[in-house]
Amino acid sequence: MSRPLLACALIALSSPAFAGSFAGTTGGASAAGSSASSGSTSGNDKVVVQAREDAAGFVASDGRIRGVQLEAALRHLRATSDAARAASDLELAQAILAH
Repeated sequence: MSRPLLACALIALSSPAFAGSFAGTTGGASAAGSSASSGSTSGNDKVVVQAREDAAGFVASDGRIRGVQLEAALRHLRATSDAARAASDLELAQAILAH
């Protein structure tokens, strides 16, 4: 799996258009998107953002440490992205950290 393709999948998941349509609203999204602490951030984006610490532990431990937030993010990404389904857990964890 190429990193650019995986990065595109993650960016698509957190884009304002995706977040707005997933949340059921399209109005009010700013051009820069919304922050992770915003009430308008989609639950999906929060799952990925909250998995960063677990992803760091997973990458640093060479896959030996698997946190529950990382597991939730991996399930979510694979459920919503063909590129993520083809990626390894390590590739997805690295992409979460790069995002």
